[in-house]
Amino acid sequence: MEHILSMIGLAKKAGRVEIGEEPVGSAARSKHARVILVASDAAGSVRRAYAFAQTGACLCLTIPADKDALGRALGRSSCAMVAVTDVGFADAIVKKLAVMDPEHYEQASQRLQIKARRAMERR
Repeated sequence: MEHILSMIGLAKKAGRVEIGEEPVGSAARSKHARVILVASDAAGSVRRAYAFAQTGACLCLTIPADKDALGRALGRSSCAMVAVTDVGFADAIVKKLAVMDPEHYEQASQRLQIKARRAMERR
């Protein structure tokens, strides 16, 4: 799990992550979010995150990290949800999740790989 959190932190340093409910909602509505990641103990935010993902036509996944661990990876005290806006970072993060827990994340990884391939073809 630490490798995934460090990858999210790297995406933040690259400016490819929106942190918190309002920025995530804005990124999803503008169709910039590729995947929304929600902390496992953020029960109140899960429903809103899934609504954002449905609005923005992106993936929404609950990751096996609590709000404190996700926040530490992003240089904050705690964080309930983040949106990864770069398709390459999103694909890499979801692939790592699929390797860690194929039962829960394999289908999401395959969907994101298709989206990443389409994005590369458009370039």
